[in-house]
Formats: sequence, C-alpha cells, structure tokens
Amino acid sequence: MSKNKMVYFFGGGKSDGDGKMKELLGGKGAGLAEMTSIGLPVPAGFTITTEVCDLYYKNNKQYPNGLKEEVEENLKKLEQLVGKKLGDQNDPLLVSVRSGAPVSMPGMMETILNLGLNDASVEGLSKKTNNPRFAYDAYRRFIMMYGSTARGIEREKFDHIFNKVKEEKTRKRLNIPADKKVNDTDVSAEELKEVCNLFKELYKKELGEEFPQDPQVQLWGAIAAVFNSWMAEKAVTYRRVENLKGIIGTAVNVVQMVFGNMGNDSATGVAFTRNPGNGDNHFYGEYLVNAQGEDVVAGIRTPAPINKNSVSDQNKDLVTLEKCMPEIYNQLFAIQKRLEKHYRDMQDIEFTIEKGTLYILQCRIGKRNGPAAVKMAVDMAKERLITKEEAVMRVTPAQLDELLHPIVDPKAEKENKPIA
Repeated sequence: MSKNKMVYFFGGGKSDGDGKMKELLGGKGAGLAEMTSIGLPVPAGFTITTEVCDLYYKNNKQYPNGLKEEVEENLKKLEQLVGKKLGDQNDPLLVSVRSGAPVSMPGMMETILNLGLNDASVEGLSKKTNNPRFAYDAYRRFIMMYGSTARGIEREKFDHIFNKVKEEKTRKRLNIPADKKVNDTDVSAEELKEVCNLFKELYKKELGEEFPQDPQVQLWGAIAAVFNSWMAEKAVTYRRVENLKGIIGTAVNVVQMVFGNMGNDSATGVAFTRNPGNGDNHFYGEYLVNAQGEDVVAGIRTPAPINKNSVSDQNKDLVTLEKCMPEIYNQLFAIQKRLEKHYRDMQDIEFTIEKGTLYILQCRIGKRNGPAAVKMAVDMAKERLITKEEAVMRVTPAQLDELLHPIVDPKAEKENKPIA
C-alpha cells in the first residue's frame, strides 16, 4: 500500500486528482482538485491521502516510508509555483493544514492556519505587506491554533490572554465606553505583538519548551494533529451517530494561505447555491470584511449578508457584499452557478477575498433540513438538473420524518406571540 502515490498536487490549472477521488483524497481534496482542473481561482497546494491516515494508525502512529520525501517534493513544487519559500524571512509562504474526510464531518476535525510564521518571518511579512497589524494578527492566530490543536493547550487560556489585552490596553487607548464591545479589529499592531509574546510564554509554561520556530517542525506537528483528530472522541462519536462506516481515515490538505484579514478590501465568507433553510433557489450566504474563515463561524462578529436574499433580523443593518464589492459579488455569483451545474446539487462554498481578488477555498454538497431537501429535489427535477429518480433518492428517511413533523405555521408566526 505504501508504494502507492501518497501525495496529490493541485495548482496552476492542473491537478493530479479529480472530484471522483473522494475515498482517497477526502471531500475537500477531491473538491480542490476538481475546481482547479475546471479553471476556478483556487489557491495551490497538495493532499496527503486517506490511505496514509490508515497506515499511520496501523503503524502505531508512525508515518509510512517515503511520505516525508513525497511531501518535501510537493512542497518544493508549491514554492516554485507561487515564488515564495516556507519560513522565508523576507516574503514567507504560509499554508493552511486542514482535514478532509471522504464524507463531510463539519467541525469534527482540526484546521491550522498561517503555518510558516515565526519570529523572523512575521517581520518579513510585516515589511512585505507594509501591514504590521495584519502580520501579527496572523501570527497570534497561528500560535493559538497550533498550541491548542497540535499540542493540546486549552483554547480558553489563549482567549483569556487576548481578552485581557483588549480590555486593559485597547479599551483604554481608544477610550471605548464600558457598555460597548471591543472588537478584534480594534486591537493595534503593538498590542497584537504583545499578545504573541504572551501566547509564546503560555506555550512554554504549559509544555516546558519554546514555540517551534522551524517551519518543518510546525508542518509535521500540524499533519499529526489532523491525523490524530480522526480518532478524537467527538469525531468517533459523530461517525457512530451518523452511522458512517467503512471510511479508512482523513486526508490532509496543505494549501497556500490567502488572507481575508488584510484590510477593508479583503473578506471571507460562506455561501450556498440555494437556501439550506427553506430550499429557495436563491444564492444565499454571509461574509465578514477584514477577517479569516474561523471568524465567520466563531460568533466574534455578526457576519453581513452577501445579498438581499440573505438578509435576516440579525444582519439587516449591515452592508451586503453585492453593494460593498459588486464586481467580486458578480464573479462569485457566476462561479456558484457553474459549481451547481457541474456537481448537479446544492453546493456549500467557502471563499476568501484578498485585496480585491476572489479565491474559492472549498465546495461540497451542502447540508439542508427536511423541507429544504424536498423542495430542492423537486425544483432540480423540474429544472432538468437531475432526473425524477435522482430526486427521490436525494431525500433521506430522516429528512422526510422532519418534513412531516407538526410545526408552527410560518405564515401565522408573526401573529403568534413567542413564549420565549
């Protein structure tokens, strides 16, 4: 088995794999390969296969022979393609390291962003981008993710330090009243620098060693963290509850970082080709300006709607992406249409805008509730996107059960006073 190809490259419009290779490349890896080969703007990278995860556990958490060499070879290929080197002191290549099982397991496994930053390369990134705040924001995120995900330090300990600096330094400097919230984006470059130093002190105190400065050590630590998350209690429980059997492991995706937190011409978001809550055939989603992907799902700030179909009571006062960046929105709209037609199903898309350039980071078949599943299946059959037989198979027994449960009439909802 270890004689098989263990690492698959994608980038520059070409990919070693394709969308049919989910069993081997995981859903994310197969999606990235497929989107690259159909010419979408996907950051370059490589995928370590699910077979390697299987061998890792069979070999008592040892990597199969030849893996290190294959990873090295593909990393060099990535560095040549993007013209940057991992850990370079002047213009570093940074990567994300993400899991990707053959079946979607949202939020169950680990991700590490901004890998490749250290005390020297953060200065290089700061000078290269002429944006010290961005560089130190990326570094503090990396130390926190690596410390909690790869090395098991409680995430709350990092959050506590960051919140303390926000309250004691940022609030005072900006004279923010006690009843107003201090946003992450209010924290200055100097304050973020201090946060990074405090994070490294915490790392040393918890583990008795310095935060790793060698990008190779960081990379292999992150790869191990993703493989280890496959057998973490929450992932094992999820597979049992969802009755997912016969999956040998997760793939690992190492992808060039693109940044949604480089200022107000940058953003990150998630979108669906149709509304997953009711099945309406409207492009639907949300985004955050000057943020990284984790911020959208972490509830730190309220994401804004991408268009008028995505407006809710929570975000109705925020500017839509369609108004804020019309050209980018039109490009994203065209891509989502293309992806739904290509995959013949509703897609869940992750995107990042870096200094006015759009990148697609992931697409997968989107989760939906029972009523939405039925509506989508019927609509797609009417649109001749799928056959009637496929439409019937698209609705699971659990979704049908959900559809048939008694609910409050949505039309009468406004007249009824909620009890709580």
